[in-house]
Amino acid sequence: MRDDDGAEGRVTLAEVATRAGVSLSTVSKVLNGRSDVSLPTRAKVEQLLEAHGYRRRAAGTPQAPLIELVFHELESVWAMELIRGVENVAKEHGAAVVLTESGTRHAPGPDWVDGVLRRRPLGVVLVFSTLPDRVKKQLRSRAIPFVIIDPAGDPEPDVPSVGSANWAGGMAATRHLVDLGHERIGIITGPEDMMCSLARLDGYRSAMTMAGLPVDPRHVRFGDFHVQGGFSRAMELLEGPGRPTAIFAGSDLQALGVLEAARLKGLGVPRDLSVVGYDDVPLAQWSSPALTTVHQPLRQMAEEAAQMLLRPRDPGKAALRMELATRLVVRKSTAPPPPDA
Repeated sequence: MRDDDGAEGRVTLAEVATRAGVSLSTVSKVLNGRSDVSLPTRAKVEQLLEAHGYRRRAAGTPQAPLIELVFHELESVWAMELIRGVENVAKEHGAAVVLTESGTRHAPGPDWVDGVLRRRPLGVVLVFSTLPDRVKKQLRSRAIPFVIIDPAGDPEPDVPSVGSANWAGGMAATRHLVDLGHERIGIITGPEDMMCSLARLDGYRSAMTMAGLPVDPRHVRFGDFHVQGGFSRAMELLEGPGRPTAIFAGSDLQALGVLEAARLKGLGVPRDLSVVGYDDVPLAQWSSPALTTVHQPLRQMAEEAAQMLLRPRDPGKAALRMELATRLVVRKSTAPPPPDA
């Protein structure tokens, strides 16, 4: 048997239709992402396409020169860094970038895949996400590659991903505070169900343990990577005696919330409280005081993800997983603890 790529041992569209018990036009609709096909029929056709390795012919496909970038929210300043990174690569290849806001931080919304199958982009970059098996099969059956940036959980072996050294970043931030002489160090990491949040927390705990300092559970908080979350958690941490003399915030936005909480509590930064952020977004250097933070190469992460999409890959090889280095950037928001602390 020969498919439209001329490969031996694969089925033709007509044979897929016969085996699925549907018309050739129904198979065509599934291939082109049409929504007027029932879910059971779509699943049956896609299973056959996947099982027999069917791929639409690469040469001359009517793909739009688009790279699709999918967020669950577009409000964060770090989103702009990721957009710029993908755009840099897209321009080099004569492509444009389309932005989609869909679903939650765990997966795009259920209706997203129908739209992307109709648009048929060159590839899809997803941020803070995972993909259900059904969606992965649908994308692969149309030869639409995908890459996840900073995946929410541990990505499956067949999912390409780009992340950063979150554990090392958490370790570097905490060790900096320890080296300054702080012993009561609080942390506001990100959501409890995200891998990057837990990795930064583990880095913090490792640095404390290596310094012979106890990790006080009262000084550990989970935030949401936003200013309000940082503010709320910092107000809790700074309440009462035995408060931390330093706080490692899991993001620069949360660190801004910590700065505001310190101001309302009448605490000077860094005189009374040291603060370390994470991400090193452009506004970090313009906060008052300028924020000591962990630089996460957001733009480079997005560039690498986009390059992965456009780089030919052997389907028989394991998906590439890339982790980029982080580094501490010391500015004006950290100092030794006050003498009476």
